[in-house]
Amino acid sequence: MNWNYYLPPYETLMNIGISIGIILLFLLFRKLFTKYIFRIILKLSKKTPTDFFSHVCLSFEQPLRWVFIIIGIYLAVDYFPYLDQSNPLFLKLIRASFIIIITWGLYNISGASSALFTKANDRLSIEIDQILIPFLSKAIRFVIIAISISIVAQVFEYDVNGFVAGLGLGGLAFALAAKDAIGNLFGGVIIITEKPFSIGDWIMTPTVEGTVEDISFRSTKVRTFAQALVTVPNATLANEAITNWSKMGKRRITFNLGVTYDTPKAKLERTIERITKLLKNHNEIHSETIFVTFDNYNDSSLDIFLYFFTKTTVWGEFLKVKEDINFKIMEILEDEGVSVAFPSRTLYVETQQETQTKFGGES
Repeated sequence: MNWNYYLPPYETLMNIGISIGIILLFLLFRKLFTKYIFRIILKLSKKTPTDFFSHVCLSFEQPLRWVFIIIGIYLAVDYFPYLDQSNPLFLKLIRASFIIIITWGLYNISGASSALFTKANDRLSIEIDQILIPFLSKAIRFVIIAISISIVAQVFEYDVNGFVAGLGLGGLAFALAAKDAIGNLFGGVIIITEKPFSIGDWIMTPTVEGTVEDISFRSTKVRTFAQALVTVPNATLANEAITNWSKMGKRRITFNLGVTYDTPKAKLERTIERITKLLKNHNEIHSETIFVTFDNYNDSSLDIFLYFFTKTTVWGEFLKVKEDINFKIMEILEDEGVSVAFPSRTLYVETQQETQTKFGGES
């Protein structure tokens, strides 16, 4: 029972002032903690061998600020004349607040777990796939929130077991309503287990082409080359043909080089021989598969067929190698005096005299 209800008016006002003063004092403590104490703790954490303690400090920075406010409110209510500190609902709210603060900090840590998993993967050679790391982080967050909700419900004396039993009774209806979400979840599991791509890979599907940025329980995010972000449901992606261009060991270049019909056979042979030698000796070209052959008598050109592969699969580097090859082929053609053909047509015009001679004179 709060005896402050029965205090004289001047004492009531004094207690209200004390309550406000306590809250203001803890707000000051909060500011001092943030400005000085937390910075000292953060500096000390950076001297540790790993970054884990620093991640923990940064994750609990905001939640710890609210701890001062909750403690201040709890102590201030003891003096506030119109509230009872021993009220069961008030105590439950205080306990639930601390649970939420702890959950908030753990949620922040799980958000940083992607970086922690990556560093552990690099240092300990655990071989966690890059696509699995953000998925694990999201799974940890989901578990933390689920446990937190369960604990808060128990604080307010809600029957969690009855709730779980109710879910069991309505499980069929829930599954039917959430079949798309479940399909996307299993699609994400298939993508992670089969590993058709990883974070950062360049993929192409009938739906989208671009670089994989993230995978969640529901969808995969792909950044297109026009910098648009496309979100594809996992169920759709798991059922499509996926071409992973990042897994290429080499990249193909093939084209026809047409030269003019007045090119002598000896020059054509020397040109083909020099282009073949160029490709075999080039540092950025795979020497295993190189074809340079006189391939075809075209309408307006003699066609040389070129088929070879670059060692790099990166688009920008590939274009540079291709440009270098084109310039060197141009130099070979200039050295040999061979001209590149272009579509052309020759017209033969007969004079009247030639026509008469051809058909036996005038009639």
